[in-house]
Amino acid sequence: MRPLTEQDIRTSFVNCSKGEAKRLAVPRDLGELPWDDLDFLGWRDPGAPDRSHLVTERDGRPVGIALRFPAVRRGFLHRSMCSLCLTTHPGGGVSLMTARKAGPAGREGNSVGLYMCTDLACPLYVRGKKVPDSGARFEESLTVAEQIDRMKGNLAAFLDKLHT
Repeated sequence: MRPLTEQDIRTSFVNCSKGEAKRLAVPRDLGELPWDDLDFLGWRDPGAPDRSHLVTERDGRPVGIALRFPAVRRGFLHRSMCSLCLTTHPGGGVSLMTARKAGPAGREGNSVGLYMCTDLACPLYVRGKKVPDSGARFEESLTVAEQIDRMKGNLAAFLDKLHT
């Protein structure tokens, strides 16, 4: 992913108003992020514990979505799998993230959801740059490149649902 500026991020959101995008908390360490290892930039809003944001590239331009998730934590013995990167986590490591649909459907309150890593570090998990709390990912017969392509495809399918 190419490095993004704060302005790139704020103007990329497709499922919130310009005012909401202007007020959201953007990561302060944009210049220090491992952009070559990111297929999308995801972060939690430190001022709103039930909100996260995700920005990826589609058709050569950044596309951002605002996400919400329940603040309820599951027990540590409960394990869940992320639908994007297929990493398993104990407890609250995976959350049902919901995104308001874009356009009129979103203004009517329609949304779509997907189980994702709560920290939105999927690209780092797939590349082995970050280890999940469980200590390891499942062994797969796919190469890392194929896992990355699968993750990108899963994200693209989710983003497509925002516009239908």
